[in-house]
Amino acid sequence: MSGEVMASSGTEQVRTRLALALDVDDLVEALRLARLLHPWFGVAKVGLELYSAAGPDAIGGLVDAGFDVFVDLKLLDIPTTVRRASRVLGSLGARYLTLHARGDATMLRAGVEGLHEGAAAAGLAAPYPLAVTVLTSDDTAPEHIVPHRIALAVETGCAGVVCAAADVRQAKVLAPRLLAVVPGIRPAGSATHDQARAATPRQALDAGADLLVVGRAVTAAPDPVAAAVALAEELTRP
Repeated sequence: MSGEVMASSGTEQVRTRLALALDVDDLVEALRLARLLHPWFGVAKVGLELYSAAGPDAIGGLVDAGFDVFVDLKLLDIPTTVRRASRVLGSLGARYLTLHARGDATMLRAGVEGLHEGAAAAGLAAPYPLAVTVLTSDDTAPEHIVPHRIALAVETGCAGVVCAAADVRQAKVLAPRLLAVVPGIRPAGSATHDQARAATPRQALDAGADLLVVGRAVTAAPDPVAAAVALAEELTRP
């Protein structure tokens, strides 16, 4: 069965819950991967590597390819700079934008407001500012950090938080209205690379994750389409 047929048999609901992390330094390669895997991923993530290589063109190219674009720059700076940068990214079409919750409430609120201002000025739908709690590569953060940063996300009007799968249940108890975005997704038995708190897709979904961020497990697989099909099948399996 071809990849296209396999994709059409899956549910659109699953596709909208998968974000493809395009952690490459070449826009042509990023767009090639994005188009190849579009049947299984509704969201494409532009991280620091791709944004450093291609800048705003990365966002525009992926918007034109039909994706909701997740800009993962983890903004952390003085409030004025974060607000202005967020406004620009919102006007470019960033549907999701990460702000690092290491910053204070004033900074986070500035990022939230700037992102909404930029999207509104461009006539775009309301975007989703996301507060990064603790990186999934960090397994040393004190226990109080995640709940503190979730509280900051609520206070400042963020639409969601980025957290490890192990923190999702706590996030949903403390802030049930917030989206829970989980990176570090690895299929069972695959390499975790630099992710100290990785999780399988099913573990993250069962914990209550709303959006799963998947990168090398698919993009670096010998057959990315086969890896995407297997991922979709795991998430739709009863």
